[in-house]
Amino acid sequence: MKTYYRDFLIRDWEPRDRVNAAEVIGSVLSEYGLTWEPRRADRDVVDVETFYQTVGGEFWVIEYQGKVVGTSAYYPIERGKNAVEIRKMYLLPEFRGQGLGKFLLQQLEETIANRGFQEIWIETASALKEAIQLYESSGYQPTTGVETKRCDRVYVKQL
Repeated sequence: MKTYYRDFLIRDWEPRDRVNAAEVIGSVLSEYGLTWEPRRADRDVVDVETFYQTVGGEFWVIEYQGKVVGTSAYYPIERGKNAVEIRKMYLLPEFRGQGLGKFLLQQLEETIANRGFQEIWIETASALKEAIQLYESSGYQPTTGVETKRCDRVYVKQL
């Protein structure tokens, strides 16, 4: 994956991004009063190779002027019908409100659909109000079955 949105480069994660991606995610979680959990909910960021690359998922970073300012990812999951879960959609606060999140979600959906998946699941926390608004306005339906301790909401969308 390599595409642009305005002055932002969206590209595949590389091992050199490990620390920067983790810092972005940790910073955004902290902003919302949530905790970075490298041994639990965020272990996939510490080991992108195992959690995404070897199972047919993708992890993208968003760069602005050479600096990682956001992340987004998905991987196949067992629940649902031929399903994936979108994970780690985070943007630093100064880069929100420009349509980038909506563009990222559309790019993820298009990529996922082109790969033949039929359902997308997303888990999130109520504190992430902007994310919830984005998901709901993009056709994601609330459902049940949260699996991540830090999250209290789960959504699904049929493709």
